[in-house]
Amino acid sequence: MRDALISAAFELFLERGYESTTIDDVVAKAGVGRRSFFRYFPSKEDVVFPDHERCLADMTEFLNSGDDEEDPVARVCDAARLVLRMYDENPAFSVQRYRLTRSVPVLRAYEVSVVWRYERTLADYLRRRFAGWSDGALRADVIAAAVVAAHNNALRSWLRSGGQDDAAAGVEHALEFVRSSWGTHGECPAGGTREADDVVVVITKRRTPMWRVVREIESTLEGN
Repeated sequence: MRDALISAAFELFLERGYESTTIDDVVAKAGVGRRSFFRYFPSKEDVVFPDHERCLADMTEFLNSGDDEEDPVARVCDAARLVLRMYDENPAFSVQRYRLTRSVPVLRAYEVSVVWRYERTLADYLRRRFAGWSDGALRADVIAAAVVAAHNNALRSWLRSGGQDDAAAGVEHALEFVRSSWGTHGECPAGGTREADDVVVVITKRRTPMWRVVREIESTLEGN
């Protein structure tokens, strides 16, 4: 029934236009009642983007299943590939939706809100991973935005080609640019510092004056 509603909706959107098509039109064409429509879709806009909730849930689960040893930037790039996989499951539908969205302002606004939710999902994960860094929140937000921008640039290029270009290769190239620029590989990025406490070990004779021990510790810390 869900697929039937989506199919009926898009057939009417293309035939009559999005704004001129009502939910009553959609359910009548699909041969179901209004209650059935709202069982699957909260609004008319949601029938245009039927898989994003599932994809967001999959992305969240994927990010939460990672371990702390993995490069967090590589992890969010892998998470972005889940979005590509969703689009690539049905290229004809994805291209059709892209063209419809470009021509309907309310759908463009809805799409922006969906993209923002993906970005926040990535940023929330990165904020947790960068929690011990002095600029962790900033880096999390910037990297999440960069991942989304890179992914969407390649994805939209593929959609504009009518689904003829190599979507995976385009997205891979774009995400590799982000990963190579921001990837941590377990280290603090250039210019960033961890806020974890330092441990300094000083080896000295028992009778060394305390002031000399303190000076040695200060000298070591200043050198780091």
